[in-house]
Amino acid sequence: MSYIGHLIKSFTLFELLKGLSITGRRLFSPKVTIQYPEEKTPISPRFRGHHALRRYPNGEERCIACKLCEAACPALAITIELEERDDGSRRTTQYDIDMFKCIYCGFCEEACPVDAIVETRIFEYHFEKQGENIMTKEKLLAFGDKYEESIALDRVADAPYR
Repeated sequence: MSYIGHLIKSFTLFELLKGLSITGRRLFSPKVTIQYPEEKTPISPRFRGHHALRRYPNGEERCIACKLCEAACPALAITIELEERDDGSRRTTQYDIDMFKCIYCGFCEEACPVDAIVETRIFEYHFEKQGENIMTKEKLLAFGDKYEESIALDRVADAPYR
């Protein structure tokens, strides 16, 4: 009997009609399309976007060249070179992040003991030329300087999650 039922369903195109009935029901329901540049969707408080290097209020960069972020990066996207200063402290001479390799996991941010590297809530960025995907120390510091107010507010708002 199942063979005959299957044969009847095949000839009457039952599966096709079943699918079209779902399409017909959804055809007249309200749409949920967002017109992106004009309308923005809400962003999760835990969202991780573009990286930035932060400075202390006196203008000195926060990174102490401990290389914990480089060690914690599972994608090996971070490259750090350092030098020792006259006073015995270490600072970076090179801090590069390959944004194509980065998987935005946030491990670099979690590993940093001085909160120097952060992932901002900025997701609207693009690269047009070859090599722009490498974020150098200068680019990261400039990005951090530009968005320091919003980064500081996010750090305070994100405190319950830490």
